[in-house]
Amino acid sequence: MTGEQRPISVSEADFGSALVAELPRLRAFARSLSGDRGLGDDLVQETIVKALANREKFTPGTNLTAWLITILRNHFYSMSRSRRREVEDVDGQHALGMAAPASQQSHIELLQFSEALAALPVAQREALVLVGASGFTYEEAAEICGVRAGTIKSRVSRAREQLQGWIDSPSRTAKDDAMAGQAP
Repeated sequence: MTGEQRPISVSEADFGSALVAELPRLRAFARSLSGDRGLGDDLVQETIVKALANREKFTPGTNLTAWLITILRNHFYSMSRSRRREVEDVDGQHALGMAAPASQQSHIELLQFSEALAALPVAQREALVLVGASGFTYEEAAEICGVRAGTIKSRVSRAREQLQGWIDSPSRTAKDDAMAGQAP
């Protein structure tokens, strides 16, 4: 850095004027990062908005330039990630080709899954919900249930196998197996 571009350290009272002083540096960085003048200006504007909204997170006396550049850079990369998921559809052809599947099928599948889950023995259902849906590790689930981790692993494995069997065999349902007295 040259002598006139040293990082600015600011006190609480000088925050607003220090932000204004940083605008040229932010604009240059944003334009070089984005490769586009308009996008660069938008990045700077969003950076200033975020800096003002999070003013209390800035530690007076530290490097304001680095703090602002970090905000700008993080916003740029977040924006870039979200843009990768977008599809440009100038003439509307992509939107015309999209069709929404009937919601009834997914509702039926959810009901069937709920029925199958309810048909599992309580110990297997509990283990599967703790590990599969609640995100507990096998060890944490074992501690909650008061059993060994291997027992939880076994219960989850058997529950998954039973559910997979019901999914793979549409003619055989969890309700049929429960009525027939078959243990999953």
